[in-house]
Amino acid sequence: MNKPAIITPDPWQRLQSLTRARLALGRAGVSLPTREVLRFGTAHAQARDAVHQALDVEGLQQELRASGFKPLHVHSQAPDRVTYLRRPDWGRSLAPASTDTLGAIAPQAWPRPPALAIVVADGLSSLATRSHAQPLLQALLPYFPDLREMPVVIATQARVALGDEIGHLLRAEHVVVMIGERPGLSSPDSLGLYLTAAPRPGLTDAYRNCISNVRPEGLNYPEAARKLAFLIAGARRLGRTGVDLKDDSDAPALAADTPETPLLAST
Repeated sequence: MNKPAIITPDPWQRLQSLTRARLALGRAGVSLPTREVLRFGTAHAQARDAVHQALDVEGLQQELRASGFKPLHVHSQAPDRVTYLRRPDWGRSLAPASTDTLGAIAPQAWPRPPALAIVVADGLSSLATRSHAQPLLQALLPYFPDLREMPVVIATQARVALGDEIGHLLRAEHVVVMIGERPGLSSPDSLGLYLTAAPRPGLTDAYRNCISNVRPEGLNYPEAARKLAFLIAGARRLGRTGVDLKDDSDAPALAADTPETPLLAST
């Protein structure tokens, strides 16, 4: 006589091949199988580490310089990681020294407002920023050939809204903030992209467009670059971003309009 299986399989288990989400885990009696309990503990530890780990700014700067970019490091008003997590408002404003640095270089570096400023921010997952920022910038180059002429601003202890102040000081028409997203239990390294037209302090999220889950297991770099190029082209036509700008880049009739040639040459 065959003994009953210790673990009762979930009939939806085949769905596990389609997603990394935690589903169809099975059960052992009235509990989760030990294997899944241990996997949950590991995922929780990875998410917690992603939040607390400091961004390797020096390593990222070296990597960007090797790719021909010009990194520039700035810092929010949050002096350390603990303060950053406790005071989100401090992460939305630049430290005075960083404000002075950006304010001093902008008028000397270019005679007219640049079309695009890029901010690479640690956010809530420095792992995401360190892993994906450089390859994503490479994927953007066919659309934005002037990208290497502008500094790539690396912002630490940063929230999304910090990009508004940075873009304003650089006098940019648009700012894109690449930032580590809040880690999930299956995605501790997800990068988010936030696009804002006419950046300036005081804007709310209603003025931004977001592209999320940028990573090889989610939205890959070429697709993320294509979507961002589509949104920036729309923002230039519309003159604004946010709730008035829709991401229709996957609609067949509109996807064909995604620029295949350089989009933001010097204006």
